[in-house]
Amino acid sequence: MTQSTTTQGMVSKAQLTELTIEALCALGLDRADATDTATILVLADLFGLRTHGTSRIESYGSRLRIGGINPKPSISSEQVGPALHRLDGDNGIGPLVGFRALDLAMTAAREHGIACVFVRGSNHFGPVSPYSYLAAMNGFASIIGSNATTTIAPWGGTDARLGNSPVGFGVPNPEGHPFILDMAISVAARAKIRNALKRGEPIPGDWATDAQGKPTTDPKAALDGFLLPIGGHKGYGLALVVDLFAGMLSGAAYLTHVKSWEDDPEQPQNLGHFFILIDTTRLGSGAWLAARMADYAAILHGSRPADPNAPVIVPGQIELGLLERQMAAGIDIGAAQLAMLRAAARPHN
Repeated sequence: MTQSTTTQGMVSKAQLTELTIEALCALGLDRADATDTATILVLADLFGLRTHGTSRIESYGSRLRIGGINPKPSISSEQVGPALHRLDGDNGIGPLVGFRALDLAMTAAREHGIACVFVRGSNHFGPVSPYSYLAAMNGFASIIGSNATTTIAPWGGTDARLGNSPVGFGVPNPEGHPFILDMAISVAARAKIRNALKRGEPIPGDWATDAQGKPTTDPKAALDGFLLPIGGHKGYGLALVVDLFAGMLSGAAYLTHVKSWEDDPEQPQNLGHFFILIDTTRLGSGAWLAARMADYAAILHGSRPADPNAPVIVPGQIELGLLERQMAAGIDIGAAQLAMLRAAARPHN
């Protein structure tokens, strides 16, 4: 790797993948597990989801070093119905557990046409979109979600009792971009509020509440308070549904039973996930689905934009376009992150 590459933080997908694998191996994972984990994290970077990609090696590493995450989990699964499975992640690193659950769900859905895998004993598994993308590229429509550490108060409440649980949907397109929707339940991420505080700027009034549950434009008060869900009480209900599927039905922790990443880093979080996959090849030929997906996108793209400089897009279009460009030109992860990964890959004894 050239000096200019090091300075600018520009790496190829292959280089970033190998560096991530080396960093994970140095943290105690075996190479097969590190490779599966890196698949998810590198895809997140390729989609431009930098906060949930290989930068997470730093926080994952902190918990791995103190025993909060098991570096060598014995991931196990049981079939509890014809197309229904439970998977226990044995407190493994989240993207590894998620990757294995996705693989199990694809195998089962290929056999039965549809499958659901409930996951317990996991940790933060990254963004949903890499899993939706991998499923779509193998011909599966998907509904995937996870619960999370509590950051949202119940609607009308004054303390955090549910998580900003992400959920995503995907539909494959044999001859073009799949449809991929990946969203958390809050209006805005805490990272955006922290950035506003650093800049000394107010935040929109629908982002968060203060510690008394009152909407605020003060980022400091918001960080001491709670995130607001999308769509008001409807978003609150959606967050509960994701937690019920990911936490309650899976046998994982739910609501306030989820251990805090920040407050109890040495304790297993016991996060839960769910993977519901549909084998679209059972519904029609690839040509049939491709034609319908092309028509679907054309109907949406054909709407005259209110802002000529902001044409109508389909969910996932921006991320998939960025993935294609970065696959060709390389991924700029920044010099600081590149240095962090190299330090993680070659720790000092």
